[in-house]
Amino acid sequence: MFAVSSNPRDLVKFLTEGNEAAFEALYHLYSRRLALFLIKLLKSEDLACEVLQDVFVKVWNNRKNIDPAQSFRSYLFRIAENCVHDFFRKAARDKKLQEALIRNTCKDYNPVEDTVYMKERNRLLREAIEALPPKRRQIFQSVKIEGRSYEEVSHMLHVSVSTINDHIVKATKSIREDLERYHITVVGILFLYLVS
Repeated sequence: MFAVSSNPRDLVKFLTEGNEAAFEALYHLYSRRLALFLIKLLKSEDLACEVLQDVFVKVWNNRKNIDPAQSFRSYLFRIAENCVHDFFRKAARDKKLQEALIRNTCKDYNPVEDTVYMKERNRLLREAIEALPPKRRQIFQSVKIEGRSYEEVSHMLHVSVSTINDHIVKATKSIREDLERYHITVVGILFLYLVS
């Protein structure tokens, strides 16, 4: 049995070998801060718990491909962000889920006011995306808006996956900096963009 205080890198190595005790120790080590991160993005403890479980299911299912030499925390938070994006894409096709998310985001939910705010936020997002260099804008839209994988976009544009990743990191940073001036999160506004 592993103690929670065990070296995370060692725990990850045991996890890749299918050790359930190591998986449980990693869950206890990271689940609280990951849950807080998800609550901040989703504005709902229930939704955050649901996505948190999805994240750790993905970790377990993909355990053989995890590199113990890399930061497990970064890996975990990247999966969490992808799960949130997937959740918002799903919500974009589900009206009831959209309404629930909007209610969670706004304490005093008002459909008329919300429509006005949504249009304004969409305008700000579009401006931030339009301000990106053309190639970066195309890659960002393909991956984050259209939901294509890095591999698909890499093949489509005849560039390496690492180039796609570099553009996404730089585009997200640029958009985040633009939107933070208005106290808007990138994930939140991507959801609004998808449902408009």
